[in-house]
Amino acid sequence: MQPHAFYAAAPQPPIGALVRHTVPGRVEVTGEASVSAEPDRAVIVLGAVTENASLSEAQAANTEAVNRIIAALTALPLPREAIATADYRIEMQYVYEDGKQRFTGYRVTHLLQITLDEPSRAGTVVDTAVASGANTVTSVSFRLARPQPYYHAALSAAVQEAQRKAGTVARTLGVRLSPQPQLVEELSRVPEPIPYQTAMLADSKVTPLQPGTLQVTSSVKVVYAYS
Repeated sequence: MQPHAFYAAAPQPPIGALVRHTVPGRVEVTGEASVSAEPDRAVIVLGAVTENASLSEAQAANTEAVNRIIAALTALPLPREAIATADYRIEMQYVYEDGKQRFTGYRVTHLLQITLDEPSRAGTVVDTAVASGANTVTSVSFRLARPQPYYHAALSAAVQEAQRKAGTVARTLGVRLSPQPQLVEELSRVPEPIPYQTAMLADSKVTPLQPGTLQVTSSVKVVYAYS
């Protein structure tokens, strides 16, 4: 008869005993920073809306109005390449009478986008266009022609803010952070509203459009290991 083999099982910790792991902890923080900048570009969207029972007449009137607007703007002077069509559409118009739909005619809309490298001229451009036949101003926005340098400055400041936060957490917990972060992630952000102010003053010769100051913002997530 062959002897039986006996194997001793590895000792198991008693129920409720604390099992310690050597996996390092992690500190995850976010950093955000903004940089102020003076806008150096203005974008204006305006144009003409015409309505008529005849489509051809509505188009003709609209074309005449837009041509007058373009001629007046180029005479300011404004470079022709600064003016582009932003939207052109033809819509059928209806009214409801006694629960029935009745066709009334056509609406023709032609919007121009005007890009200015001198934001201070925005009020003059709007007034000139309106005086020449523009009957709709969709938007006036102030922007940066080259936002990248401002964004990079904000990004650097956001990383530094995250580092300071991580240091504060580590000092509070009494732990030591790793010298380099495990992860640095740029967070996507919804663009900040572009500030602009309009004031229609009765005694003003030019509509005063004030660019204000832009805020370029960046946000990051940074993860550190600690021991």
